[in-house]
Amino acid sequence: MIYQKNVPIWEQILRTTVGVAMGFYAVTAMQGTWLGYGLIAAGIALVVTGLAGWCPMCAAGGRHLRNGPQAGS
Repeated sequence: MIYQKNVPIWEQILRTTVGVAMGFYAVTAMQGTWLGYGLIAAGIALVVTGLAGWCPMCAAGGRHLRNGPQAGS
């Protein structure tokens, strides 16, 4: 594995669900607006981080899962 997961399972599910909901809302209610495009981009980012289990902003902040291979350090 190239990266170490830093998002717990419950948060992965939440990120994926909210990302899909944001994208659906943006496509149905905000067609062709800049805010709609922004919501689609944010929704895609949430879905990708939710499915991957790794968030670059959390990694930059030093977030680690407690049960990972480096839990003792």
